[in-house]
Amino acid sequence: QVQLVESGGGLVQPGGSLRLSCAASGIIFRLYAMGWYRQAPGKQRELVAVITSGGTTNYADSVKGRFTISRDNAENTVYLQMNNLKPEDTAVYYCNANRARTSGYVNDYWGQGTQVTVSS
Repeated sequence: QVQLVESGGGLVQPGGSLRLSCAASGIIFRLYAMGWYRQAPGKQRELVAVITSGGTTNYADSVKGRFTISRDNAENTVYLQMNNLKPEDTAVYYCNANRARTSGYVNDYWGQGTQVTVSS
């Protein structure tokens, strides 16, 4: 059974920092691209950052220079370091694991989400 368990969310003041973690089980972690998405109230879920199985990273323009995604394949964990947080970063943050097979089949899994609230 695949599980993605996020942790590290909470309430933080503008300009503050948080580190999200996502622990994966039930998958061959090193073969998966791992991503962080977020969904604010009344808005669609959007990509925040992704790290491929090879370690290549990509970020939404809104978080470039402030957020850093990383992975520890030995611990089956992906992290999102969030610095200089802004009120508009408030959302539920979701972890995603994605693997596109050569057959065309895609394995795609989601965590349950963790709330990040940026407010003074």
